[in-house]
Amino acid sequence: MLGESVMIGLRQDGYAVDWVRDAEQGLAAAHTHAYEAILLDLGLPRGDGLMMLRQLRKGGQTTPVLIITARDGIAQRVTGLDAGADDYLLKPFDLDELSARIRAVVRRSQGLTPGTCLMVGEVQLDVAAKRCLLEGQGVELTAREFMLLRVLMERAGRVVSRGDLESALFDWGSEVDSNVIEVYVSQLRRKLGKDFIRTRRGQGYCVESAAP
Repeated sequence: MLGESVMIGLRQDGYAVDWVRDAEQGLAAAHTHAYEAILLDLGLPRGDGLMMLRQLRKGGQTTPVLIITARDGIAQRVTGLDAGADDYLLKPFDLDELSARIRAVVRRSQGLTPGTCLMVGEVQLDVAAKRCLLEGQGVELTAREFMLLRVLMERAGRVVSRGDLESALFDWGSEVDSNVIEVYVSQLRRKLGKDFIRTRRGQGYCVESAAP
């Protein structure tokens, strides 16, 4: 019940979420996909969360990990932090606080601070505040439009494949229309200018590192 409610809440907050049910599946997912953060319950079947965390760090995995644990588990919290966790949250917790903690560990892992903005040409993206400005004026974006734009601006000057964009926007098992990325790109072009996002035929999309 906790896992399902967290998954639903984070998806409503604009995250793409993959939920696995045990440590073995968690290790496989972490080694297969590039995640911005891992939310790790310490009480897992088929190997506990601390074991999973130690294996991730031993294998060189640097993805930020936020552990959740029972209120009386002080020793577990200390052990989890020593094992390489970036933060912890006590059960029961508020979904707004969880989302804020995730944003914080992701910012730290990327070297960002509150107020740090991505800039490409006249487009400014405040990652923490989830705000987009064009020539200083606010632009309303949906959660997925914002995420797609963020991925492109973080990799400004480089081509991002359709597959990478789909992975950033959608969860495992989502039924994704073949043209869904083209639809979001088209919507962003209407809002930011038709030349802001460039198509590299057969490769993907990019935004220039300088103003187009």
